[in-house]
Amino acid sequence: MCGIFGITGFKRERLENAREALHTLEHRGPDQWSDFYNLDIYLGHRRLSILDLSENGRQPMGSEDGSVKIIVNGEIYNYKVLKKELEKEFTFKSESDSEVVLHGYRKWGIENLLEKIDGMYAFAIYDQASAELHLVRDRAGIKPLYYSYINQQVVFASELKAIQEYLAADQLSVDYTAAYDFLTHKYIPAPKTLYKNIFKLEPGNRLTVDLSKGSISRYKYWSLEIGNNGDTIETAIPKIRQLVRDSVNEQMMSDVPVGFFLSGGLDSSAVVAAAAENNSNLNTFSIGFSDKSHDETHYADIVADHFGTNHKKKILDEKKTGELFHNLKKWYDEPYADFSCFPTYLVSKFAREEATVVLTGDGGDEVFGGYNWYNQFIKKSRFRFPALSGISKQMPNFYNKQHLLAKIGRKIEYPHMLNDLELYTKIMSGYTRKEKEKYRLKWEIPSDYDDYWYFRKYYRQNLDTFTRLQYLDFNTYLPDDILTKVDRVSMAVSLECRVPLLSKDIIEYMFALPPHTRLFNNELKGAMKQAFNDVLPEEIINRDKKGFSIPLRSWKDDLFESGADLKEYVIDQVFKL
Repeated sequence: MCGIFGITGFKRERLENAREALHTLEHRGPDQWSDFYNLDIYLGHRRLSILDLSENGRQPMGSEDGSVKIIVNGEIYNYKVLKKELEKEFTFKSESDSEVVLHGYRKWGIENLLEKIDGMYAFAIYDQASAELHLVRDRAGIKPLYYSYINQQVVFASELKAIQEYLAADQLSVDYTAAYDFLTHKYIPAPKTLYKNIFKLEPGNRLTVDLSKGSISRYKYWSLEIGNNGDTIETAIPKIRQLVRDSVNEQMMSDVPVGFFLSGGLDSSAVVAAAAENNSNLNTFSIGFSDKSHDETHYADIVADHFGTNHKKKILDEKKTGELFHNLKKWYDEPYADFSCFPTYLVSKFAREEATVVLTGDGGDEVFGGYNWYNQFIKKSRFRFPALSGISKQMPNFYNKQHLLAKIGRKIEYPHMLNDLELYTKIMSGYTRKEKEKYRLKWEIPSDYDDYWYFRKYYRQNLDTFTRLQYLDFNTYLPDDILTKVDRVSMAVSLECRVPLLSKDIIEYMFALPPHTRLFNNELKGAMKQAFNDVLPEEIINRDKKGFSIPLRSWKDDLFESGADLKEYVIDQVFKL
């Protein structure tokens, strides 16, 4: 894993500024750094050495004639297969997977390259001959890529902080609609960031900069399609097992120590099970909580014992959690309020003592259909009367009061008077429009602003309810919350987290399964459970689903001032907006 940073229309006198910005990403790449620049461009790279630890893997990496330069953050998992094809035409100087991006682009061009590669990546390709810069982000949004476009100049980076460092203060203007959106989502939804004129490149997208004109063009090279392959559960079981096995084996490639996050949930346990088929002495790591009602480390112990892993765990309490709050701004650079980032940070820091790479079960809930809120949504939808929502819309001030009648009104309203997107927002612990009214007025958000534009973009009424919610989560919650969380806190300690359940083949196969097969026996992760039923202990297959979150309800009084809300705490206390 690495950190990348670049600038178009580069001026030599700003070299030190560029390098200062690059070095804000040192945590992403502590092992090596280098840069390249000319009148067209600056390309900087901070390297965390994973494959080919020698100088041959140093970036920026260039073609023999110097006409193409690349900087890559991430891993290309099918690089060995592609390398065999490319070796017929090109001489490789390293064992790095990144060099496949270089020669693959030269042979196939940008469009065909993106069709062929699979992995987690965000990279930049500078083509001097065509005077173009290509910025690319992986299909699921595992790796981040930010860019600004101001006065026909593009500045891009792995994290927002590098762009903040480079741009002048008067070029950073807070986008209060983004802060307003945060209250709905607990994160700022892509392509927005906290600042105007700075954007997240969305998953499955590439941005091409015409360096001669200073113009940019955006292209979506991949999007999730919902198919129907007609597979029954009998057909699906061996396919799922093989897909997970292949992905895990492929993603264990490394020239540095590899470990596994093991929560004891179905997803991380399946990843460990697949790895244990051909490997012994696996290192597994888990984090528990001092609140015993919330602690699940005994499930991780069951899996570790079953597969004979070298298992280690630590316990998180409210005091340690409270000490971590000041890191939110440093880690995320913009408002973010998924507080499971704290145990994720600690397990990352813990694992980094023995490993440089870990495999996780992230993405399994979205791909295999595992969130409890799917059933909550369906259950609450049966008792809704959205037509009555007009009554509550006429009484926003009443509903915002703290007296008894207002509280009763809010209870009646939720879930009985909410439309689909409002109900989903409440289930996901976001603010509805009425609950954000004071911030709308404070930040002068237009009265006709669409509070649910991001959800609306991916809410497909033509799909069955389970698939519709999976599709929505895959395109929103997964990249902007889950994957953002893991990337920032793991890279804060220079640990590379890989997510084998988000391989292209697994994603496309699972979303092509008929719903009655994917959710076999009307169970969340029904097909996944059947696929690993004879591999994992019964206690893991049949356990209740719990999220990897801190016990906020019991710790809240110790973490916040009385009555404080976590989103308001982040906005008002951490970012002071």
